[in-house]
Amino acid sequence: MLLAVGTFTRLPVPAPRRVTRTEAALAMALAPVVGLGLALLAGAVLLAGRYWLGGDVEPVLAAALAVASLAWLTGGLHLDGLADVADGLGSRRPAQQALEVMRRSDVGPLGVVALVVVLVLQVAALARATALGAGTESLVLAVVTARASMALACTRGIPAARPDGLGAAVAGSLPRTAAAAGVLALLALAWLSGSRDAEVGGARAVVAVLVGLLLAGWLLARCVRRLGGVTGDVLGAVGEVATTMVLVVLAGSPDLGPDWSWLPGYPG
Repeated sequence: MLLAVGTFTRLPVPAPRRVTRTEAALAMALAPVVGLGLALLAGAVLLAGRYWLGGDVEPVLAAALAVASLAWLTGGLHLDGLADVADGLGSRRPAQQALEVMRRSDVGPLGVVALVVVLVLQVAALARATALGAGTESLVLAVVTARASMALACTRGIPAARPDGLGAAVAGSLPRTAAAAGVLALLALAWLSGSRDAEVGGARAVVAVLVGLLLAGWLLARCVRRLGGVTGDVLGAVGEVATTMVLVVLAGSPDLGPDWSWLPGYPG
């Protein structure tokens, strides 16, 4: 738990005395739990912003405050990873040179564009979901899905791109059975949480999670093919893509549940 909290948040927890493959696997498995805690804190900021602005005001500012609180709680590391991956992949250089580009402290034009696009999409989608009455639920699903996608990026068989760094410590540590169980648990959570909210719906929530995981998986596959494996930056980029896509789907997709209104005597 210390490794999970220290990796996915900026909270000042003591570092674990040792990190074996077992501890790394457990830390990655606990990533969605840490994500749930982050989502609840950001959700509190969203609700406080709505209360401060008033319920009739367009909730863009409240959504921006919630997204900003997530960035602060994580120390901006995941956004930094997104920018670095955009620069590295966009450099079109061989793997080692692309990794060197990602290690630099500066941010290139592609990284800036990636950050702007992702943050605008997250704020706009969260504001839309909040206006529909499903802001907190959407935020929870998005942040938990993001941490689950990071855990899946550490499944056994996926190598590390470097012999050092966070990627080397956690890459390939999560057993495939645990990864599969985590996905099933996430889908069950999506269905249950969506079914409790008329604006979300169980099917819509499941589709949002699947889209987030699929797009994150596509980016992961591209990074493994181009860079030779995962790094800490890749984990952050995968998480930001998953967060964005879940919010976009929940904000913009219609109700995907079946329409039974044509049945005689159907009360709905």
